[in-house]
Amino acid sequence: MKTENATNEPALGARKAWMGLLARSEETRLAGLWAAFDRDPAFEWLRAPQFGGVMVRGRMGSTGAPFNLGEMTVTRCALALQDGTVGHGYVQGRSTQKAEIAAKIDALMQTPVASALKEAVLRPLEAEQKSLKEHRAAKAAATKVEFFTMVRGED
Repeated sequence: MKTENATNEPALGARKAWMGLLARSEETRLAGLWAAFDRDPAFEWLRAPQFGGVMVRGRMGSTGAPFNLGEMTVTRCALALQDGTVGHGYVQGRSTQKAEIAAKIDALMQTPVASALKEAVLRPLEAEQKSLKEHRAAKAAATKVEFFTMVRGED
């Protein structure tokens, strides 16, 4: 069974990025891209999909004392491919299908098919999320109010 290299920072940063991308993606779009990829691997469950609650914490201004914001439902699972590569899936909500797809993609991104998978699934998701973020930013910018102060003639 393969083990993860905890000292390989660039690999961990990349993994964090694709795991976040998968977690934020829309389930139907992710399922469609995954079906089009057409390389569903054989695997064994280490932890079948299960959902539960997690406490979401926040900080005021990113520097203040942490506080409990509220609870959120998440679905998680873990699987091992036939070669021993382990994949994890953590997604918001109660979607066992999305968690399973995320875990399969996580595992396959650690194998030689990673570049093909990245082009077929991750890049389209990344482009869509970037476009959505830009759209939201433009919408927010349209409501921006500019304040200015007029200088009076007194010294």
